[in-house]
Amino acid sequence: MKALKAGEYAPVYVLCGEEPYYVDRVYEFIAANALDEMAREFDQQVLYGRDLQGADISPVIGAARGFAMMGGRKVIIVREAQAIKKWESLAAYLDNLMPQTVLVICYNGKPDKRQGVWKKAAEHQQVVWLQSDKLREYEVERWISAYIQDFKQQHPEINIDPKVAPLLADYIGTDLSAIVGALQKLIDGRPEGVNTIDAALVERNIGISKDYNIIELQSALIRGDVVKANRITQYFASSKDHPMIRELAPLFTFFSNLLMYHYLPDKSQAVVARELGINPYFVKDYQTAAKRYPAGKTFLIVGYLREIDARLKGINNPSAKDADLWKELIYKILH
Repeated sequence: MKALKAGEYAPVYVLCGEEPYYVDRVYEFIAANALDEMAREFDQQVLYGRDLQGADISPVIGAARGFAMMGGRKVIIVREAQAIKKWESLAAYLDNLMPQTVLVICYNGKPDKRQGVWKKAAEHQQVVWLQSDKLREYEVERWISAYIQDFKQQHPEINIDPKVAPLLADYIGTDLSAIVGALQKLIDGRPEGVNTIDAALVERNIGISKDYNIIELQSALIRGDVVKANRITQYFASSKDHPMIRELAPLFTFFSNLLMYHYLPDKSQAVVARELGINPYFVKDYQTAAKRYPAGKTFLIVGYLREIDARLKGINNPSAKDADLWKELIYKILH
């Protein structure tokens, strides 16, 4: 994106992967900025793999070899390229690129780099290859925090509570486009004069309860609040929006991090935040939790979480319901 914003365009882009967020951001930028408005009318084409006769890339390559009508750059964008079966023309095109053409291939999934054409494209010095894989659940909160930090650098007047990141990660999951859309909804939908995005605003605009969510459950466990922990898990068990197998993931991350915290020789805020990969704001939670849960107990809790996860997947669990498993888990953690 830095290169594109500087006006540096490559002859070929292969944008692929199972996470469409980055693929869409790059292709949308090229479509909107590579040509001015008048030139787009004549020298920009958007084609779809499913519409190509014989599922053959040849018509696209023919268009890429043509000269720009306005005498400058030409942009050819191929959407849904995974529907294309015949790629021989692309392999030949890579041997003789048209310098004035920007060819953008958007491929939903992972091209097989063992195939000659994709191996050639991936190793070509003039091809930009972007493979965007889906994040794992434990990576999402960190991604949201990084996105928020970048946003705040551009909009310092808006403050976003650190608790918003884990709330969105827990509620939305790994869909980055949906996460960014929710953040934008929060920003655009805030009342006039309100410059802080907090849990209350999330509840009003996104529908996530500020009282019954994984962050509040984690906080109750840190404080040893049995009543609140059970109240929240009862709410989870009665709601289709809080499947237990999903809610276990952030708890497992927290207690795994807590186990690491116990063995850090330097427990200063900066070092803990760096080593655990967390927002410095949350270091105090680990400091408090470490007093309640010594290393040995924390090790056992990580084991309890693994056991419950296995039972949710059908191992040694013929009939237990979420409510029963939650009750058992909270008891084992707090006692």
